[in-house]
Amino acid sequence: GHPASLSIFGAGSGVRMLGRVKCRAVRGLAGAVSGEGAAWSGSAAAAIPLLPLAGPSAQGRERALSSAVAALREGGLVAVPTDTVYGIACLAQDSQALRAVYQLKGRSGAKPLAICLADVGQVHRYCKVAVPDQLLHDLLPGPVTLVLERSQALNPDLNPFTPLVGVRVPSHWFVKELARVFSAPLALTSANVSAQASSLAVTEFQELWPHLALVVDGGPIGDLQKPECRLGSTVVDLSVPGKFRVIRPGCALTQTVEILVKKHGLTAVS
Repeated sequence: GHPASLSIFGAGSGVRMLGRVKCRAVRGLAGAVSGEGAAWSGSAAAAIPLLPLAGPSAQGRERALSSAVAALREGGLVAVPTDTVYGIACLAQDSQALRAVYQLKGRSGAKPLAICLADVGQVHRYCKVAVPDQLLHDLLPGPVTLVLERSQALNPDLNPFTPLVGVRVPSHWFVKELARVFSAPLALTSANVSAQASSLAVTEFQELWPHLALVVDGGPIGDLQKPECRLGSTVVDLSVPGKFRVIRPGCALTQTVEILVKKHGLTAVS
C-alpha cells in the first residue's frame, strides 16, 4: 500500500550537483508542494530542504517520482523506501553513479550491487533464468533477492567480477514506479555505511544525506525497535537448475524456502 505521507529532502551538495536548472526545479517543487517554499530541517542536516507531500495523492506521487527521476537522470544517488529497509538507488547503466555508490558506503569493490526491476517480466531481459516463470511470480514482487546468471544487456561495469546478479522487484509502489519510468534497472543497496545496521527511517542515515541528490521519505519501515525488521531481503542463489543456495537468510526465509522446496521441488545446497 501507499504510505500515509511522503516527503522529499534534496541535499544541499546533491542539489548543487544537479546543476542550477535542477536546483531551481527543486525549489519550485518545494513552493508548489508547501505553497510557500521549502521547510528547512534542523542544524544536523543544514541546507536540506524538506518537501512535504500531502498523503498518497496521485499529484503527490507524481511530484516525488519526477524529482527522483530528474536526480537519477543527472547521475545522482537517491535514497528510497523499499518493502524491507531504506535503499540507495542509481541507474545501473550509469558507471560513474555505480562508483559513487561504493565510495559513499565505503563498500568493498568485491561486494556486488543488486538490481531493482519494475516487474517480473523484465527479469528475462537482464538475466538467464534457470527456473520456471511461476517460481519467479511466487517470490516476486516481495522481500527476496534472486541471484541469477546475468545477461549481456546489463552494464559490464556492474559487478564485473561475477557472472551472476541479484534481482529485486520490491513490493513498494515508489521504487517499482521509479524503475518503470526508466524501463531499465536501478542499482540498489541499503542506505547505510557498510557494516552498519540497515535503516528503517531516513533520520538513521543522516550522515549520508549531504552526498545524496535526493532523500525520499516514506516514513518508518517496520518497527524501529525490532532487530528482525532490519534483516533486509532474503537472498537466494537460483543460478543452478533444480537447486537453491541461501546466501542471506533475511526477513523472508521460511516462506521462501517453503515455496522453493514444497511447491517447486528444488534441493538446498550449501
